Amino acid sequence: MATEVSYICKRTVVSTKPVQPGKYSPLSVLDRYMENNHIRMVFYYQTSGEVELGEMTKKLRETLSEMLTHFPIVTGRLIRDDKGHWKIKCNDAGVRMMEAKAKGSVEGWLTSVHREKELKLVYWEDMLPNPYYWSTFYVQLTEFEEGGLAIGLSCAHLLADSICATNFIKAWADISLGNKMIVPPIFHPLPPRRLGNTKPNHHPYMELIHHYKSKIEKPISIKEAKYATISLGFSDTMVQDCMSMAAQPTGSFSPTPFEALAGLFWVTLSKVKGLRNGLVDMSICLDVRKVLGLDYGFFGNCMLYNEVHAEGNIGENKLPQAARAIRDVVDKMDVEGIMDLIEWFEHNDINSPAMMNGNDLVFTSLEGVDPYLALFQDWFKPIRVSYYIEPVLGEGQFLILPAPPGEGPLSRVVMVTLREEEAIKLREDDLISQFSPTILMKCQ
Repeated sequence: MATEVSYICKRTVVSTKPVQPGKYSPLSVLDRYMENNHIRMVFYYQTSGEVELGEMTKKLRETLSEMLTHFPIVTGRLIRDDKGHWKIKCNDAGVRMMEAKAKGSVEGWLTSVHREKELKLVYWEDMLPNPYYWSTFYVQLTEFEEGGLAIGLSCAHLLADSICATNFIKAWADISLGNKMIVPPIFHPLPPRRLGNTKPNHHPYMELIHHYKSKIEKPISIKEAKYATISLGFSDTMVQDCMSMAAQPTGSFSPTPFEALAGLFWVTLSKVKGLRNGLVDMSICLDVRKVLGLDYGFFGNCMLYNEVHAEGNIGENKLPQAARAIRDVVDKMDVEGIMDLIEWFEHNDINSPAMMNGNDLVFTSLEGVDPYLALFQDWFKPIRVSYYIEPVLGEGQFLILPAPPGEGPLSRVVMVTLREEEAIKLREDDLISQFSPTILMKCQ
């Protein structure tokens, strides 16, 4: 079956209500640090075979325009302030939309999808020399000739993290379904340190600061490598089994699904890389909205990275130690430590941000997102989603996110992007194979 994607047209979609002239929006220190990265997402939908090709795209284009009224930052353009920092001029310049069609059905597409093929469904342009004419958000609507739709969203990480991008799609769905957003975006600065949160004789949490500082000081090692993405589905029972294995031998430690699965893949990849006694260096990336007391609708970057090491002697059963090491770092990323980092950024003007996935192996927790709530109509709901944090230049990345509803509350999808030869070995490793995960995306 042919799987070609045909691009029909690229247009600009603007909001239905103009923003007040002269409105600007500054970007936070956490926003500015993500300048070199961007996000890509694909949401797959089944549609009625009776829907005429192009009809759904027209309707969604209209509701996107209505929804953009609530996102003046998204439809604005980047300019520099007097300190040379990025800010948004809210000028209603709009977002770019690519309209496309694909042969076959969405179900047929998903049986043979791979990284390069999937990225044809999510349009992206790198920043132009003059960013004032560059759209920071791109939407692609691809209708399948035999039924189905793919909604691709890409955006500059400078403006939004994966939580924001997911909420953007959800807001679009809400407007399309009932003309009212359930989680409207909240635009305000990061919170200041509250006196009540300051501990007596407080010492800054330097491990978090040192991790970011090392990224700034360490040049990116760009290696010529071909990356592949595999996507594995773990059922509720599989995740429970993994959590039980990670809790051994005493059972006193109860890991979360993220900690257990991240530990599992951390151990497996270390084995694939030939490490017999230790584990490869890696970082985790977590959403810290809840820790900072921010509403889920907070629009801006609020996902932080931190390094994880497995200390001491590692025995034959490495999974419990790996999961425990991840938990220890998660626990240390409290409100005080995060505020220390924010204040360090504010006192150290960073004009050359690093590439956060440029060197380390990164495990990102997307357990806080629920992309399957993005229902455009009762019969029009996501059947699968994919996330990418680009570019991938270093050791690779693992994204751990919820599985489709109906597969159990603990079920998860793990999207793995590694050098091609490592991805193949990891998928075939006995430690992973014993869980019999569903292969949702192969290398190619």
